[in-house]
Amino acid sequence: MVSRLTCASILISMLMAVAGQALAANELVVEPDRTRIHEGEVLTLTVTGKTNIEINRLNPFDFDMSSLPKPDIEKVEDHFEILATNEQYSILSLNRDMVGEIIWTYQLAPKTTGKLTIPALRFKDAKSEPIDIQVESGPPTANEQDGPRDSFIELATDKDEVYVQEQLVLTVKLFFTGNLIRGELSEPQHPHAIIESLGKQTEYTRYRDGMRYRVVERRYALFPQREGQLSLQPIRFEGQARNNAGRLKYLRDNASLFDVPVKPVPAGFSGDTWLPARNLELSESGLPDKQALSTGQNLTRTLRLQADGLPAEALPPFPEEVPDGVRVYPEKSERTTTPGSEGLASQLTQTAALVPVQAGELVLPEIRIPWWDTESDTERMAVLPARTLTIEPGAGQTESEPAGSPEEPAAAASEERKAPEDATAGSTGPGIWPLAAMAFLGAWLVTLAAWWLSRRRSQSGPAAQSPGDLREKALFRELCEAAQMGDAKTTDLLVRWMAASHPEHIFRSVVDVNRFQQDKELAAEIEALQQRLFGTPEQTAPVPWNGDRLVTALIRIRGAAGSYNKEEGLPPLYPDGLRTSGS
Repeated sequence: MVSRLTCASILISMLMAVAGQALAANELVVEPDRTRIHEGEVLTLTVTGKTNIEINRLNPFDFDMSSLPKPDIEKVEDHFEILATNEQYSILSLNRDMVGEIIWTYQLAPKTTGKLTIPALRFKDAKSEPIDIQVESGPPTANEQDGPRDSFIELATDKDEVYVQEQLVLTVKLFFTGNLIRGELSEPQHPHAIIESLGKQTEYTRYRDGMRYRVVERRYALFPQREGQLSLQPIRFEGQARNNAGRLKYLRDNASLFDVPVKPVPAGFSGDTWLPARNLELSESGLPDKQALSTGQNLTRTLRLQADGLPAEALPPFPEEVPDGVRVYPEKSERTTTPGSEGLASQLTQTAALVPVQAGELVLPEIRIPWWDTESDTERMAVLPARTLTIEPGAGQTESEPAGSPEEPAAAASEERKAPEDATAGSTGPGIWPLAAMAFLGAWLVTLAAWWLSRRRSQSGPAAQSPGDLREKALFRELCEAAQMGDAKTTDLLVRWMAASHPEHIFRSVVDVNRFQQDKELAAEIEALQQRLFGTPEQTAPVPWNGDRLVTALIRIRGAAGSYNKEEGLPPLYPDGLRTSGS
């Protein structure tokens, strides 16, 4: 009996020793969070390594886990981009031996679709098995999702098809969970479309599939300039959030809009200027209600053309037809465009001074502007009826004589001076000829001085700038303005400016810009801007945006890159037209 107990004790001791040696040996375990993902998603790869560590017996706390070897993770870069890395260390005591356990967590983004392989990784003398990952094209459907997603993008338009130059309202919604630490949401782009932002982004919360999401919504007005198919580039998002447990999660998503058919101008449209709009109205003001007027009386007429769904630049100028018995002194026209939730609203305003100079019937002609109603898909006509005014001779004047009313505007007097043939034949005195001679002499001297200055510049000034330099300067100016205001398009402009400044490199996101610049100050300011745009209301509301530091960092890296004219020196801290918020 005793011998049997002794044998059992010996066997148990031998098994424990073998198990202890197995646990103490080097180990490597590689586990992806899933083996099937979709294009644009991020794969989380967890690599766990174990190895014996030497402990200083005189000082058992004197050891450095960071000196332990790492797995050869660089092998995955043939098929995956390593977005982020996190490491955790722990120590286990086993049979008086110290075993170090290291957990590496990698965020991997697939570079292509199809069947990709995570190769066998090594950690000391331990080796893992290869793992196949299937990457599907496009976002996952509702049936393919394993559970609620951490982030996703939704795109929607107000129409399924449009006419060329017709407004298409695009809505971009970004859904995400957790507290966003940083984030970058791209802007829609197309080489043959005019794209305008419809105001500031809005933020709110929504529930989807029982999950509470924070939502960032942006709206854009798109005006395709060519018929055919409108195919936008995918809208992309990259960010990093912290969940309720405090764990960091890398977010990366993209969404593509369906191809929108763009129809040509209808063959039956009768107008000279194509105006597709939801609504268009023509009005006037300023003319008196009474029909009887006198020669020389000053009139002010204001014409307004208002449109919904068009930018102001698309509105045609008013016709310049006026009767012979009136002189017209127009002011510079004003064009305004106002963004709204339903799109753009524009207005063209033209004010002119009218001075009747002949008695009789004065007929202001009718104004007709054809336009296309996009809601009813029919042509309509904006009409301003003709106006008939009766002009009576002024006191002491005949019907054929121009009025000399003291109320005639200064512009009319200037016109009289420019037209000496309208002066009476019997006028005496030197007239305007001495003034005209002096004006001609002054203009000749100014022209001579301008020629001399231009010749000096051509001989000693810098060479003409290339179109690439002009584009880079225009983008940099727009970037600084957006950065100063804390605009959401700052990150997109930064990527575009870097691409223009360094065409030999490829920049897809701010991550690429930071990787190229290696500028901690610029990265910190961009992260602060993203925190303001995407952070929680508690984080952003109390702190107003101050873009001075970001603009300063941009000007510094631009000067360091040598993308300015050395003879001109560094550009000013704020480009023309850009001022601080407190000025």
